[in-house]
Amino acid sequence: MHAGKQGREALVAGDGTVTDGTHPETKRLDGGFTILNLPSREAALEWARKIAASCRCPQEVREFQYDPLS
Repeated sequence: MHAGKQGREALVAGDGTVTDGTHPETKRLDGGFTILNLPSREAALEWARKIAASCRCPQEVREFQYDPLS
């Protein structure tokens, strides 16, 4: 996702439900992450739905700024 007004966090559940905003605290770390370079928030949420369904666990979506010079 590219930086912009819609650059906010989201949680996508295994059933595809999207929850915007901050997420409940948890006492365990499931670990792992996936970085995708996508054109929009909608594309990121669609990929999160696919990943959540395939691994049967919620996926957190976060935007970060891409640095083309790195």
